[in-house]
Amino acid sequence: MGEIAASRKAIIEPARETRVCRETEVLVVGGGPAGIAAAVAAARNGADTTLIERYNHLGGMATGGLVILIPHMSAGTAEQEVAGICQEIVDRLDAIGGARHPNRKLLGSADSEVIRKLKHYHDFVVDGRVRMSVIVDPELLKCVLNNMIEEAGVKLYLHSWGSKAIVDGTKVEGAVFESKSGRQAILSKRTIDATGDGDIFASAGTEFEDTVDHSLRSGMLAVVFRLGDVDYLKFSEFRQSEPVAHKVIMDEIRAVGGFPLLPLATHRDDQVWVNNWVPGNDCLNVEHLTNAEVKVRKVMLKAHEIFKKKMPGFEKSFILDTASQIGTRGSRRLLGEYVVTAQDLHSGTVYDDTIAAIPRFTENLSSKTPNRCIPYRSLVPRTTENLLVAGRCFSSDVTANDVLNLIPFCVQMGEAAGTAAALSLKNHVSPRQVNYRMLQNRLLDQGAWLPKKVRRAETEVKGVHPVSR
Repeated sequence: MGEIAASRKAIIEPARETRVCRETEVLVVGGGPAGIAAAVAAARNGADTTLIERYNHLGGMATGGLVILIPHMSAGTAEQEVAGICQEIVDRLDAIGGARHPNRKLLGSADSEVIRKLKHYHDFVVDGRVRMSVIVDPELLKCVLNNMIEEAGVKLYLHSWGSKAIVDGTKVEGAVFESKSGRQAILSKRTIDATGDGDIFASAGTEFEDTVDHSLRSGMLAVVFRLGDVDYLKFSEFRQSEPVAHKVIMDEIRAVGGFPLLPLATHRDDQVWVNNWVPGNDCLNVEHLTNAEVKVRKVMLKAHEIFKKKMPGFEKSFILDTASQIGTRGSRRLLGEYVVTAQDLHSGTVYDDTIAAIPRFTENLSSKTPNRCIPYRSLVPRTTENLLVAGRCFSSDVTANDVLNLIPFCVQMGEAAGTAAALSLKNHVSPRQVNYRMLQNRLLDQGAWLPKKVRRAETEVKGVHPVSR
């Protein structure tokens, strides 16, 4: 009996042959904000590029996750630190009525009338200054992203779950994915892990850290939902004019599930999206993921009744939808050539190989509150070759990751990773040997923003400047 019981704890799968369905120069695994930017950037820079995504849509948290705010694209001045592909997405949404944001001409303004109009919308005003934050229509965003991928010439596979890296020694040579067509493989010269959870680099044996601080935002799950037929401006006026009464109602709603639910503006004033932070869960644990999905939907029903009965503006509201994919915020993090730390954030370090600048959330730019930066080295594994990382699984400690893994910053990392992958192929070097000055200049050519310290550096860019230290 003991031998039989033991044998049921595991099964032995027979060896099998996996069909190679495609060979490509750059393979991007994961079609969220980072993956989209990586695939588009790689393709536009001349690489034959393939993108695989497990859901039926692109955009990840920004679409299926209903996290429809792209915040902190500027830091309280007239400049906009998050640009490039992220701004292109906004421009395309603007053209079809799919975005709400301040006029770019108003960035940095402290005009009282401007502030009065914009203060109702989350992160449009920070510390008395107009900031660029964008609220998007998630369904139109799916369409925009489809168009960008198609126009760039990227080969797209939806409904395709990247499950395992193909590895030869220390070199990643593609990935295996599962779909309704069965188990298949894609061979690639460069692979970009944009899965969020680092699924590909973990399966490749790459070093990573997975400690999660459950007191931080990144240590909590979410199942976002939307409410329709809301008078959002009535609600916002109440929230600002009667903060004590508003807090009493919000505390009652929080008590329903033991976690906060925050109604936020959408791109139209008759809807809200309700963000939430469910503690004590691991987004790599399928039982935790299941429990969070079930729990939030139960809480949603009870909380909505309180909203309808007690919160001004919600009297006629109804549950519009719930997110088609769960909100995951933090898990595995690459141990890369450089690990971004909380101390780096505090000091505002500008690295020689900076590929993104990140505005602070609650303070505007000043000498005492500089922007935070992300170095290219944090996208590069220490030993694994032909692999780059983009998105929230980049190399960082848990505190820095909590700050730097929001949607617009993941787009910046993706654009840098995709561009670097293409440059490495063109110059016949490994990703870790990419000339970072050349990479920075290419990003600037593409419309990205970088700190003055690294813009158009006089350093000769024809030689190789490896990122290893």
